[in-house]
Amino acid sequence: MPSKSKIKGSGFENELAKFLSSLYGESFVRIPNSGAYIGGANTHRKNRLSENQIKSFKGDIVPPDSWIYFNAEAKNYADFPFHQVLTGKCKQLDTWLEQLMAVAEPNDVNILVFKINRKGRFICVQSKLTWKSDHFIYYTSEKFQDWIIIEFDHFWQHNKEVLKGYSTTRISDTTSIIIEENRDTKSILNLTSNTLIHSINIYDIKM
Repeated sequence: MPSKSKIKGSGFENELAKFLSSLYGESFVRIPNSGAYIGGANTHRKNRLSENQIKSFKGDIVPPDSWIYFNAEAKNYADFPFHQVLTGKCKQLDTWLEQLMAVAEPNDVNILVFKINRKGRFICVQSKLTWKSDHFIYYTSEKFQDWIIIEFDHFWQHNKEVLKGYSTTRISDTTSIIIEENRDTKSILNLTSNTLIHSINIYDIKM
């Protein structure tokens, strides 16, 4: 019988898959224990899997076929030490990032989604990419560099199309993605040949 924590975790994974399916009008599916198959000590298994097979084992959520660079991990916990994030030493967050990045490919957009009892839901993404927010916490991981944490609803309100652009476009290709929204702001994601512009562009939101 699965533990209460695993049942709780899988419940949030299902919740997230349904949310994304509704948000984008495409099919997102929760795959139990998928990341463990090719993550950590099992990364060698990628050598005998096709690209589509690797995708199906990556992260907690399998996205639509066109989202080939999407890698997501979902967590649902009773508590989280936000004060440790502010000190730059958060073992819990480092553990989650380790699990997320263990299955990541070089061109992936990596997204950690976590839900904490009585505190809410949050998104953690790499700050080397351009995101739109005026409310966030900055965190530097010794192993995985710089990240930002954004409140769940705020993230999707301002980054719905931004995330889709990153997830469906190879970021090492010469590409410009222009995201326009029904407000006074416009986010231009400049992706240049072989390297992404690494300036941290956290846009102020003009309401």
